Amino acid sequence: MSTFDTDLLIVGGGPGGLATALHARRLGLSVIVAEPREGPIDKACGEGLMPGGLAELTSLGVDPAGMPFHGIAYLDERRRAEARFRGGPGRGVRRTTLHAAMAARAKEQDTEWIRTRVNTVEQDAHGVTAAGVRAKWLVGADGLHSSVRRAVGIDVTAGTPRRYGVRRHFKVPAWSEFVEVYWSRWGEAYVTPVEPDLVGVAILSRGQPDLAWFPRLSRQLAGGERGPARGCGPLRQVVSRRVAGRVLLVGDAAGYEDALTGEGISLAVKQAGAAVTAIVEGAPESYEAAWHRVTRNYRLLTRGLVLASTPRPARRAIVPAGRLLPSAFRFGVNILAS
Repeated sequence: MSTFDTDLLIVGGGPGGLATALHARRLGLSVIVAEPREGPIDKACGEGLMPGGLAELTSLGVDPAGMPFHGIAYLDERRRAEARFRGGPGRGVRRTTLHAAMAARAKEQDTEWIRTRVNTVEQDAHGVTAAGVRAKWLVGADGLHSSVRRAVGIDVTAGTPRRYGVRRHFKVPAWSEFVEVYWSRWGEAYVTPVEPDLVGVAILSRGQPDLAWFPRLSRQLAGGERGPARGCGPLRQVVSRRVAGRVLLVGDAAGYEDALTGEGISLAVKQAGAAVTAIVEGAPESYEAAWHRVTRNYRLLTRGLVLASTPRPARRAIVPAGRLLPSAFRFGVNILAS
């Protein structure tokens, strides 16, 4: 008979890992989180919680401070198309604020931590061993370039087109009740209000990003103190599967399309719930189908929009199309918001 240190070892203490911990504790599993970094963890992120993801967090007892936003707006230099959420607001939340709130809630729920990096994983029919911990199950929530994924032999390739993201904060008064997406020939800039006098600006592109691509936005940010840049990519990671024995992948480690539609954190929280359900039911293979179900709308809409907007003439048509077809624009936004 194997002796276990915990029911569930979670590798990665970001939002995906902490959401997994909260779901697991709610269902009575003992949890250890392996994360080498201390304190709130920052990374390149659009920092917008869609209404559905915000509701999931609230159900877990997490209610981070931030700025409400009521929809998504697409802008170019002359036009604007906007769509309001039907089911209540989302919330712009600094990544560090979100992480601190989730970590505090996980500690309230008696989650344990070990400060270590996991590079090797061993498993048998009964359990998993990593970082000196013997667990019944392991969830890898350690990001785009997951070491857990590599350790258990799950294949991944960087998809095309290869796009990268860079985020900065600007100290200026938040001016919009929407997340604004500025389109140019070379990329998109996402502006999310996160505090009354602070906005996050994330630029997605295939090359070195430049705020000068967006003159309308540059004028809006003029004079604002800018914070340090944080980058990530390539964004699209095509993962062959999300389950290997008693190891399951959650969040960016499980595969990623693009940040274009902005619901990465919301999806990670929903994936976490699906993974824990599969673990509690003793049916890890069911998580694969659940992951596809949870991410279907995101994958189809995001991939379609990325491919459709790759040719420059098509990019120029995105905002005009949103204005000409407002019902379709609202429909797409609200599918992703749910």
